[in-house]
Amino acid sequence: MTLSLVFHIVFAAIGIGLPFLMVIAERRWLTTRQPHYLALTKKWAKVTGLLFAIGAISGTALAFEIGLLWPKYIQILGGTVGHLFGLEGFAFFIEAIFIGLYLYGWERLSPRTHWLCGVVIAISGASSGILVLGVNSWMQQPVGLIVENGRVVSADPFAVFTQYGWIMMGLHSTLACYAAVGFAVAGVYAAAWLKGRRDAYTASAIKIAMAVGAVAALLQPLSGDLLAKFVFGTQPAKFAAMEGQFKTQTHAPLRLGGWPDEAAGETKYALEIPGGLSFMATHDVNTEVRGLESIPRENWPNIHITHAAFQVMVGLGTAMMIVGAWFWIAWWRQREALLAGKWLARALVATASFGFIALEAGWIVTEVGRQPWVIQPNAASGFAGLRTADAVTPASGISPLFFGFAILYLVLAFIVVALLRGLAERPSATPSPQQPAPVLK
Repeated sequence: MTLSLVFHIVFAAIGIGLPFLMVIAERRWLTTRQPHYLALTKKWAKVTGLLFAIGAISGTALAFEIGLLWPKYIQILGGTVGHLFGLEGFAFFIEAIFIGLYLYGWERLSPRTHWLCGVVIAISGASSGILVLGVNSWMQQPVGLIVENGRVVSADPFAVFTQYGWIMMGLHSTLACYAAVGFAVAGVYAAAWLKGRRDAYTASAIKIAMAVGAVAALLQPLSGDLLAKFVFGTQPAKFAAMEGQFKTQTHAPLRLGGWPDEAAGETKYALEIPGGLSFMATHDVNTEVRGLESIPRENWPNIHITHAAFQVMVGLGTAMMIVGAWFWIAWWRQREALLAGKWLARALVATASFGFIALEAGWIVTEVGRQPWVIQPNAASGFAGLRTADAVTPASGISPLFFGFAILYLVLAFIVVALLRGLAERPSATPSPQQPAPVLK
């Protein structure tokens, strides 16, 4: 599941972020009739269609894995939030239908209708991700169920829709996808800019990508702050592991870097900000933060992985936020000459992968930080939780399947890289300045 999700998350994020860029580019084409916007839209539409197909393959593999590898988990999940998977399926099918309409409707639909098809793709892609996060947020804080003798005897299908954690996770993750895709696209075109392609096509691609990526990166700390407060209130072990907090105390420090030492019960080599963790929890430095020492050791997550992943996520997110602010300050001051000095373009290239690495790190914090539970206990709803060890299949012979899926993902990755290189090397169908821009029919 880890291998599959690490692979699939990339395509899920692109399916959320890239259609948004595509819609903006086509809107600019419709309002300005400048041909490079049309060329950008068509290029991004082809990439969207290609990566949607690959994501569908990896997503299908995940669906099989959930059912085959986690029988006890599915037994509880199906009777409580299984309807969210059904709704996600509807969003997926809507996205697939409208991608077909979009790709083959250039000469068959009116310009406004064609653009609206792109809007539906962007909305359905984001909705699909948010609905899956509804299931994940329920795993973090299960609500609306009654379990007797290990079986769900009653469930409220609407309870999850009122869950605060879902709102926070959905907001944070969606912004992360927009930031990751925005910076990745900007980095690709910034590299082309450094190689000498200084045309309107490249400049517009960078501006559109950063219009989404930079804004999302600047908003991300706000959503992260809200999500951290939710984790503090519902998952004290995860919150403590994120920051390597072993002792229960007020004025708990916020740690930058460092490495947890379980034997000594402290996080060494960290730069500590006094009271920062307590303030992050409730905006009050007097807040008492539970340390890992107050939690039974068998309920600790892997502290080293959780802490390291959290530091990576925060560090890369901060770098993206700085570069995003730098870009728009430079644009406000210099406009068309904003990349003339090359340093900003180099910064965009350097941070191109940061969003996806931070996205993967954030998912690791969410999942590893919840261990040893696959479904977290919730005393408020009377649910004792489900341990990962109890949820996984007892069947043998799983190793060959792991290697089989690993080979599948390697093949898919090779195909993606080859096809994307082919699209990148294919010249964009941009009309010359002397020719009138074509009118969509």
